[in-house]
Amino acid sequence: MPMPIVIIAIAEWFGTALWFTPNAVIDDLQQLWQLSPGDLGWLTGAVQFGFLLGTLSLGLSGLADRTRASRLFALACLIGALSNALLPYANGLGSAVGLRVVTGMSLAGIYPIGMKLMVGWAPGRTGLGLAWLVGMLVLGTAMPHLLSGIGWSGGGLVDQSGGGLVDQSGGELVDQSGRGRAGDSDDWRLTLWIASLLSLVAGMAVWRLGDAPSGPRTSATTSSRLAGLGAFRIADFRRAAGAYFGHMWELYTLWTLIPLLLIAVDPTISSRTLAMTSFALIAIGAPGCWFGGWMSQHIGSRRVAAAGLAGSALCCLSYPWLAPHIGYATLVGFLGLWSLLAVIDSPQFSALSANACPATLVGSALTLQNAIGFAISAASIALLVPALPTWEATIAWWLLPGPLLGLVGLKRIGKPSRVAQSCA
Repeated sequence: MPMPIVIIAIAEWFGTALWFTPNAVIDDLQQLWQLSPGDLGWLTGAVQFGFLLGTLSLGLSGLADRTRASRLFALACLIGALSNALLPYANGLGSAVGLRVVTGMSLAGIYPIGMKLMVGWAPGRTGLGLAWLVGMLVLGTAMPHLLSGIGWSGGGLVDQSGGGLVDQSGGELVDQSGRGRAGDSDDWRLTLWIASLLSLVAGMAVWRLGDAPSGPRTSATTSSRLAGLGAFRIADFRRAAGAYFGHMWELYTLWTLIPLLLIAVDPTISSRTLAMTSFALIAIGAPGCWFGGWMSQHIGSRRVAAAGLAGSALCCLSYPWLAPHIGYATLVGFLGLWSLLAVIDSPQFSALSANACPATLVGSALTLQNAIGFAISAASIALLVPALPTWEATIAWWLLPGPLLGLVGLKRIGKPSRVAQSCA
């Protein structure tokens, strides 16, 4: 595989490690700021809202196509690293939400701009290149859970085989259930700071790589205001984007719910086991994306996306019936399959959208598509996550409309339309 594609993919992995950092240390934040379980939705939703603001700004202004993508990516990594590193110094939920909004805005310069870089460096292999990039995004999303599960023990707390956390600096046993951590322990802060360091490494790598030499030049169209909206005049872009929007109703809400669903099934689960299991259940989507990218070279992006949507729809439908009647290990396996199917289609939507647009609009079009998709995601998280204690396993049925609507959007891709096929 060409080295630029490898560099961009790894940079996407490291840069998007900022996305779910509060989810990985939620136990510590709940103790530190006296948060309720529903407050996790606010912290995650703040990132989605910030991402929406950032992507709208980049997509509507045309800046995504008027600025060197590598420089924009590097700057976003720097801002995101700083806002994430400051999170331990927030004095409560309000200031933490503000910092997460800034982090979300920086991710707008990492995810969609990373897609533009990949499209430029992988001409003719868009589905495969974006599959690698989104797979790395999945690993980045899961990374905070891995960092939290490692259990930094430099003079602080270590996990005694799941039986409790002991302060090895001479303190007392702080939590015999294995779920909590002491508020003065530094290990959860290291989880955040290492994620910030990874983001800085990502920015420096892409800064040194630069843009693809064959990338499209700026045109009058890309310099105009509301540039990304022009893409919606293209029928196949509208259809691919509509399918993506349905997919986004489900995906990030599912990932936010995963640790909460595990706790609901086993309230005694240790922090380390919860973190590592959550990491595995989210990260499994990475090889799923890569497999989907390979398949797209043989059967096309539309069929891969349709298979993913149909599979995740079946998981949404069956989860409330299966969850109360299967064992914990089987349930974890089911959630892993669901997580894989929910994301295997993601890069293929972007490939379909990018292929439908002129090269001079790819950055703005994909960025605006991301903006709308993550607005839908933020709404889904805000509405559904706080309702988990009430709806319990039946919350899965509220995710089902997403993949069903996505299948409707895919159905007409490639068919004639009366709408002018122009971005003018």
